Amino acid sequence: MGYARPVVERLDEERIEMLRSWGEGLSTSDRDELRAAGRAILMLIEEIDRLEADVWNERAAAIQAASEQRSSSSLASTLRDRLAQRTVTEPGA
Repeated sequence: MGYARPVVERLDEERIEMLRSWGEGLSTSDRDELRAAGRAILMLIEEIDRLEADVWNERAAAIQAASEQRSSSSLASTLRDRLAQRTVTEPGA
């Protein structure tokens, strides 16, 4: 007997907004358990937003670090090349 493949879909902006709408609607319900469920949905969406911001910031920092590393390597290489040329062109060095 085969196993059903799990359905894993990403939460894109449209789905997040749908969940946010549900959470807002539920949080105004007369029933305590529905209000609690609505607040829980909204709290989870806020956490998703914070995590997405953290991921974005980490990626930006990694890109910046890689750029600085390339720049530093390029500077070191340029200095080595110039020193090598200077040593070759200056007599008595």
